[in-house]
Amino acid sequence: MNLPNAITLGRIFLIPLLVVVLLTTKGWPFLGVSKELLGAVIFAVASLTDWLDGYLARRRKQVTGFGQWMDPLADKLLVTAALISLVQMELAPAWMVAVILGREFYVTVLRSIAHARGQALPATSIGKVKMVAQVVAILVLILGRGQMQQFFIVGKIALWVATVTALLSAVDYSRRFNAMLAKPVVAPGPVLASERAPERDRVSA
Repeated sequence: MNLPNAITLGRIFLIPLLVVVLLTTKGWPFLGVSKELLGAVIFAVASLTDWLDGYLARRRKQVTGFGQWMDPLADKLLVTAALISLVQMELAPAWMVAVILGREFYVTVLRSIAHARGQALPATSIGKVKMVAQVVAILVLILGRGQMQQFFIVGKIALWVATVTALLSAVDYSRRFNAMLAKPVVAPGPVLASERAPERDRVSA
């Protein structure tokens, strides 16, 4: 297993730790650190690995099928666990979290269908804004429950931005998906031996 894939798996292993820290009600502060601060640090580190594994995979030319499949799954698991924990902690309205997570699963289904057709639905600027907004919302809302309550309003605003952009992004994906379905699927032609990439140039999974 290469380094980028190991980092992706490390992000998955941080998810149950994040949930345990955020939802544990006894034994805090642990070593003088509040659970809000520790949870925010765990989430920030996990979010950073999302950028790091992709950067290393491209830079070291270690992009694999396993990594391309596991990386978005790890992201969705992390965000899902964090948002559901916020609902349990009464820091985020359940309906907002349902909208955001519903969009995630909806887009995943559309992308899966597109992939089965040999096509792609790449992320757009709306989706990127949603991603940044939800990361900011999660971090600030967690910290706002602890020693930084003056920033709590920032987390609420970021959560609203994430919710609105999630809806807009879902509509945008639906539009592009319907446009894709309207186009006929062209079966790939036979690949000549001279067109095949040498075995040594292929990236192993």
